[in-house]
Formats: sequence, structure tokens, C-alpha cells
Amino acid sequence: MRVPEGMANPHKLVCKLTKSLYGLKQASRQWHDKLSHSLLAQGFVKSHYDHSLFIKKHHEDICIAAVYVDDILVTGNNLAEMEALKVNLHHEFSIKDLGQLHYFLGLEVGYTDSGILLSQGKFTKELLSFCKFDLSKKASTPLPINLKLHADLGDLLDDPSTYRSLVGKLNFLTTSRPDLAYAVQNLSQFMQNPRTSHHDALLHTLRYVACTASQGIMLKASDNLCLQAFSDSDWAACPDSRQSITGYILLFGGSPITWKSKKQSIVSKSSSEAEYRAMAAAASEVTWAVRLLEDLGITNLKPVTLHCDNQSTLHIAKNPVFHERTKHIKIDCHFTREKVLEGLIHRTYLPTQKQLADIFTKILPSKQLNVLLHKLGMSTTIPSNLRGGIGA
Repeated sequence: MRVPEGMANPHKLVCKLTKSLYGLKQASRQWHDKLSHSLLAQGFVKSHYDHSLFIKKHHEDICIAAVYVDDILVTGNNLAEMEALKVNLHHEFSIKDLGQLHYFLGLEVGYTDSGILLSQGKFTKELLSFCKFDLSKKASTPLPINLKLHADLGDLLDDPSTYRSLVGKLNFLTTSRPDLAYAVQNLSQFMQNPRTSHHDALLHTLRYVACTASQGIMLKASDNLCLQAFSDSDWAACPDSRQSITGYILLFGGSPITWKSKKQSIVSKSSSEAEYRAMAAAASEVTWAVRLLEDLGITNLKPVTLHCDNQSTLHIAKNPVFHERTKHIKIDCHFTREKVLEGLIHRTYLPTQKQLADIFTKILPSKQLNVLLHKLGMSTTIPSNLRGGIGA
């Protein structure tokens, strides 16, 4: 810190920092260290697979604290342990208990008889009011069918800041909207030099968001806590680089918990290779999810079923005799085969029409899109028996 200008005898004065302040470079690190030491002193253990997760176990009792800067979610099956944690935190940091979770980091949490609904209705309304465009025309898909965006097609935008801001906000909206993942990753590729064609595609996406503003994820109340994964790819989908698109999603208890739509970093020589790379990405996510859930006390998840709609890729993941086809592929892609052999993953074939990860690799017709979103547990309307609202 520097002594403020105008103070007398600045060389004889020292500013003593008694607590970390917002705005200082070291503030966030000092706060995390302080909070971590406090939780560890109370018997919590930091998860190796998510450093913002602290877990305390005693026999059958478990208490979990999920930390985001100075916002903390507390849950568990022992109310006395949870109350003790809040008392200790209040004694050391002077916290405010907001009660049952209803609103956290832009996520709205509603409770129904069939499960928990996660949505971002408030954030969606703010996003739509910020854009100042005419969104009265309805759109049934996140992007137009068969749309191929090129990096150099169309005139450059005079003011690209609006495009960048809206795409950034849409990226945050994908936290509870898997149906937007492919469209947002597509639009994000042109942030540096957005053109009119990209702007038109963005308007289409915003019209779709306006039509589905109340959509969210239903986390089903289920005793069947099995983990399954779906992986897919669209070979040579990028018209400029001919790179493929990777898409995967993991379901836990029939509800989506993690997903991704991303352009592959390397050009694949065949559709089988592209699918193999997508399967490797999904296998990596499965490995992380299994270890994290085991930290939370959820075991017996192996083997995890990994669904793929490409028969050749399934054979490559199991049988090393396809050396001639795969000898040019980087070693990290063979990660899937290792997980299959060690029993963590069981790969299986399913038809393309039932491939849930299809929505992360291409724009589907509205009918097929709605079918897959229904299977994912996406809710297009707020249930009438929703309890709770936005908290303080």
C-alpha cells in the first residue's frame, strides 16, 4: 500500500492492514487462506477434486461446505453439525444466515415434490432488457438450421463491444441451459472481429432465449443414483478450419450435472477419430465426477456407462488391433481405452436419434431438440407447485 498524497511526513508513517480489502491483489488469496484454515480447524477436509469443497464426515454423518469467495453453501444430514459450523463461522467472520437456499450466484432454486428446479429467470430478464433489440419474432431453435458461420463473411461491426458483452452474458446463462451450449460456443469464436452475419445469428439466439426464458434444469428426487455419460462429435464441422465439435453430458440420477460443447484443437482424419476424441473428453470428465462423488460418500458408481453412436469408435476404445487407424492419434486420446480396461467405463452403442449429446454438436430441428431436452429433464415452464423464491 502507498501513503495517500498530501499526508505530512509520509516517510515516517506506515499503514497497517488489519484485514484484507476488496481491490487488493492479495485480498482474495488471503481471504481463501483464512477461511480454509478456519474450516480445517473445525475438522473439515478440502476435496482434492474441487478445492472450493470442504467435507466433514463422522461415521454416517456428513457436512458439506461449498465456497465461492465469501458466499458459502452448507448442507448435510446432521442439523446439529451444520448449526455448529454456522456458529463458529459467525464467531470468526460475522456471517449472515439467509436460511434455505433460494438464490445463489444468479441461480434460482425452487423446490417441487419431484425434485429441485435450477433456473436463471432473473438473469435472463436482465439480459433481454439490456440488449435493446426487437425480439418479438419467435425462434424455435438456438440457431438457424444448417447455419455455418464463417470468420470473414459479412461486414465488420462498427461497435463490437455489444456483441462481446451479450455473448459473455449468454455464456453465463449456459450454467442452467444446456440447450444454449452449442450456440454460445459457436458465437464465441468470433469475439475478436464480429461481423454482421455473426450479429444476425446472435439475434436469433436471443429470440430463442426470449421464447424460453423460464426454462431450467430439474434435478430429480431419485433413489437410483447411477452415473452415465453421452459423447458425440460433428466431424469437420467448422467451415474455416475443418475442426470437429466435441459434445458430452453426464447424468447423475437421471439429471444433467455437467456438459460441454467445444471445438477440437486438432483436425481429425475421420469421423471415427473425431468421435474417439470426444469419448476421451467424456471419459476424463467421468473420472473426475466419480472421484468427486466418492468424496461425498457416493460409491458403487463403477462401471459408468458411456453412450456413443459410432460403432467403430467403440471398437477402438476396447481393441488395440486398430493400430493402423489410430497410430497417428495422440496418446491422451487413448485415455478412454485405459479406463475401459480398468473397469471404470463401460461403453455402449445407442442410435443417433437417442444420443443426448447431439444437442452439443449441431443445431437440431425443433421437434428433435424438444425430445432430447425432455429426456434431459429440462423444464420449459415453472411448475405450479413451486415453493420458494428469490432470497435476500
